[in-house]
Amino acid sequence: MAEIQTVGVVGAGTMGSGIAHVFARAGFRVLLCDVEHPLLDRALAQIRTNLGREAAKGKLPEADIDPTLARVAPTIDREVLSDAQFAVEAASERFELKSEIFRALDRILPQTAILATNTSSISITKLAAQTRRPQQVIGMHFFNPVPVMALVEIVRGLATSDATFAAVHALTVKLGKTPVVVNDAPGFVSNRVLMPLINEAAFAVMEGVATPEAVDQVFKLGMAHPMGPLTLADFIGLDVCVDILRVLQEGYGDPKYRPCPLLVRMVDAGWLGRKSGRGFYVYEK
Repeated sequence: MAEIQTVGVVGAGTMGSGIAHVFARAGFRVLLCDVEHPLLDRALAQIRTNLGREAAKGKLPEADIDPTLARVAPTIDREVLSDAQFAVEAASERFELKSEIFRALDRILPQTAILATNTSSISITKLAAQTRRPQQVIGMHFFNPVPVMALVEIVRGLATSDATFAAVHALTVKLGKTPVVVNDAPGFVSNRVLMPLINEAAFAVMEGVATPEAVDQVFKLGMAHPMGPLTLADFIGLDVCVDILRVLQEGYGDPKYRPCPLLVRMVDAGWLGRKSGRGFYVYEK
């Protein structure tokens, strides 16, 4: 496999911009791709803000902000990704969208390139089967906020080669992250455990057992969680939580993963959490 110098990131949302940030900070040239210029402009502004926060905390020299940002090249043209030796897909948690992106990346990127996905629940094996290089497909699940959170779940699909795994493991360490290796299963480890917790917390609110504030206080004060499950759900995005729960329900065929009707109604209402200004709590936009 070719030495990785240029990285493609497909999807310039919260996760994609964070992934671009950490790659650029580690010295890689980053091609950040999305479908509209305003999305890319917003991502670059967020990266600059986050780099400024790191500098203010003494984690990054002030003089490194502009050079780091200069390593991120925004584009709406996927064909530009032909220069990349590695790509990470960070699109919405829907298989149809991700599979279309993977087919495109497989066509555009060099045959030696590795294709990674930041999916939080979808089968790596199933995505890999959309390509002609399943041995070079792997899960690289970052956590939000990407510049801050140390964990990356490295997820091996059925066909992922040892060489691909070794390269991505080393790459994760180079980014200053801690890789934790798991095998391909719906939700992997993180969301297989977390989403039922969030879902049950939503049921407790729906059934009138407790208010969202009370549920979160129980977990903060009684279980030493830094934030309660419903605050975390708002932070993740209630739409994302529902999408993951549906992947778990379909993948395991177990009704225990059925999304709480309250969660579904809130998503239908556009109450998606922090990003929309309202979820279990109300936020200033």
